[in-house]
Amino acid sequence: MNVVNAVFPGAEQAAAFFGGVEDGPFVMINLLKFKERADYPDGAEPELSGRDAYRRYGAAVQACLASVGARSVYAGDVTELMLGETDELWDMVALAEYPSRAAMMAMVSSPEYQAIEKHRIAGLAGQLNIRTKALGG
Repeated sequence: MNVVNAVFPGAEQAAAFFGGVEDGPFVMINLLKFKERADYPDGAEPELSGRDAYRRYGAAVQACLASVGARSVYAGDVTELMLGETDELWDMVALAEYPSRAAMMAMVSSPEYQAIEKHRIAGLAGQLNIRTKALGG
């Protein structure tokens, strides 16, 4: 299994996701890997950890989620691997529930989200986003 973390989806990947069949609520699993140090384009706060920059994003994104009827379900640090093997663990897992693909698109396109995304970009080395659908849903 080849795993590649990314900070943004490619244009084709984003178009396929947001253009996919609209089939209602889903939970997005976010497997997060942080930079050792935050990397803001203007060089601000070089002493800030990537994790702390992402925490700023995580706190601010709650209002963005709520504005489209979405919600944070869970967030926690990855502490150890019990089963399987990987070269490197992710640093954190976050789950967010969205009412629809359109709601997620509306959120990430909003000026409020765009204003806080700098913290996400400054803190993340990369991530995996895994869309899940409830059984029978």
